[in-house]
Amino acid sequence: MTTSLDCTNTSPTAATDRSRPTPRIKLTRRRLMILHSDAQAGERLLADALGAVDRDALHGILKQLLKASVIEQKPNEANLAFMISMMKSIAPRDSVEAMLVAQMVSVHVAAMRSACRLAFTDNLQQQEGITRALTRLARTFAAQIDALGRHRSNGERAITVQNVSVQDGGSAIVGNVTQHGSVIVAEARPIDAAANAEAAAGRDRPGGEDEPCIEPCIEPWIEPCMENGTVA
Repeated sequence: MTTSLDCTNTSPTAATDRSRPTPRIKLTRRRLMILHSDAQAGERLLADALGAVDRDALHGILKQLLKASVIEQKPNEANLAFMISMMKSIAPRDSVEAMLVAQMVSVHVAAMRSACRLAFTDNLQQQEGITRALTRLARTFAAQIDALGRHRSNGERAITVQNVSVQDGGSAIVGNVTQHGSVIVAEARPIDAAANAEAAAGRDRPGGEDEPCIEPCIEPWIEPCMENGTVA
């Protein structure tokens, strides 16, 4: 019997109870098996965990994770379970995040394999090559984290201006100014004209202190089918 994944009432962007256990994956020689008493419910739980919007997306991500889990030219069940668990904990919210998070866990697994090889080799030339690969993977993982953060914040970066220079006849605000895109939020009180004139006079007097320059601070912020409860 072939079943299909019903996602009409389930969305990865909706509030999902991620405390529910995710079905385990059993690997056989030619197929995957979702270990759940209800095949459709098992697929739905996996889709929620991996941020898959439909059955095709779920099977595609599972197939890719399966290939990335390979150890000694064979898919590794424990490795696959770890990758699924990590994706669930990061909680992808849409298809872009699902693909990015799948890459993140794959890069992490590859980096740890490189670290293991580095620990077990005494050959200097091999050590240098593995170290370069490990460094690239670590940098890629850090860049992926940054990309995920930017995607979740809609690409905006918060800018805080800590010091403001006021010219003659101008006005300013005292306090921190945080800018998000085109929105500026000021936590301050306006300086009146007399205060501006006094500040300007102080700068013009000999020995007056130079005004600091503006220095913005950037704040980071298996293509299977279900049959008798199995995935072909």
